[in-house]
Amino acid sequence: MPSLRALLVGPKRNRPRPDPRLLVPPLCFALVFAAYAVGAFEISGGVVFLAGDAAVVGVVAAAGLAFRRSGVVASWAAVYAALLGYSANHYLLGLSGRSLGERLVAMLGVDGLVYLGVQAVVFGTLAWLVGAVAARAIPALRERTSI
Repeated sequence: MPSLRALLVGPKRNRPRPDPRLLVPPLCFALVFAAYAVGAFEISGGVVFLAGDAAVVGVVAAAGLAFRRSGVVASWAAVYAALLGYSANHYLLGLSGRSLGERLVAMLGVDGLVYLGVQAVVFGTLAWLVGAVAARAIPALRERTSI
């Protein structure tokens, strides 16, 4: 049974290269923000409860982190960053009739950030479970089929 620390943040890493747990969330944010900004991802209109493309990017990144034995907090951060990338695009680039200050205040509203956090915890946990199960199942299947 892993320790609580290992479950939350993953095992300690003694590698000189950058830790993917720190690189993936900013990359998810930047990728989603840029994809919505250039039109690669789009929202068809209406009220948006979940930005689907952003959630997919975050979930794939979270599952990849879990597959590499990162903790659940890294998965939450990846999904949150991806969803925040959509939110930043919507508020900063989509609300053109308001000043930059008003757009920043709207984007950083506590209710919206908490809502994104709830989505990130739900989808990040599910993605982490899928990645963690795959990380344990694939080597077992390889070992089983090589007999």
